[in-house]
Amino acid sequence: MIPPALQAQLETAVGAAIGSFAPSSGGDIHRAALLSFADGRQFFLKYNTGPACAEMFRTEALGLALLGASGVIAVPKVKAHGQAGNHAFLLLEYITPGHRNRLFWQEFGAGLAALHGATSAQFGFAHDNFIGSLPQSNQRRDTWPEFYTEVRLLPQMQLARKNELLDAADAKRLENLCKKLASICPDELPALTHGDLWSGNFLCNAANLPVLIDPAASFAHRETDLAMSRLFGGFDPVFYQSYEQTWPLAPGFEDRLEIYQLYYLLVHVNLFGGGYVDSVRRILRKYD
Repeated sequence: MIPPALQAQLETAVGAAIGSFAPSSGGDIHRAALLSFADGRQFFLKYNTGPACAEMFRTEALGLALLGASGVIAVPKVKAHGQAGNHAFLLLEYITPGHRNRLFWQEFGAGLAALHGATSAQFGFAHDNFIGSLPQSNQRRDTWPEFYTEVRLLPQMQLARKNELLDAADAKRLENLCKKLASICPDELPALTHGDLWSGNFLCNAANLPVLIDPAASFAHRETDLAMSRLFGGFDPVFYQSYEQTWPLAPGFEDRLEIYQLYYLLVHVNLFGGGYVDSVRRILRKYD
């Protein structure tokens, strides 16, 4: 059941008593539950203990606000977040599920393209956040090759070296690849990205429209979101068709795809261990 201190704070935040507590799947990191309150309202709760959890929920709330402010694709409204006793928590609007039909995928593709149209003077963002349970820096840089090299790829390689998951030869190959980024990646303005766009990080609401959750948001290259969406099987083809119709990608995206996926694979090496090492090395050797 819900810890008493957490229950008291949630009931204060909502202004009603909790009527029922139903544990729910909420990902690999946090515990989650569907809360039904005495006045009939429902909310989705994520909660956990640990020194970083309050900051994880705080930056998740900031990321949802950033994406939601675009007005082009829905996110759950944040009701409250904070610390209650030993537990950090994030209380979100409950999204009643709908059906992922063709219209859903069309709206999702067009909505993501519109989201990417929100831009900034620099790559990065005003605050750091998390990718999975790993801290993710968003230090600003003027160009995509600088940002991707210095703020994304090299820190993950350094962590993997520290944990003895990758070696000096891997690091050297990555350095060589980073020198080529300016000639590989199209020169585009920073785009507002979800940052961790796989199949577990979006929902379909009762109106059959997409809702983004669990962001690792920043202003990055828009192709990173599309590359991540393809890493574990991809989305419905209608999604990609709709995106292209709304904002076509520069020619050669298929050839660049693995460059963007490399960051996420390095993250998976650091989160889950050696099972992803071969995928990282295959990409690095390709550009050696």
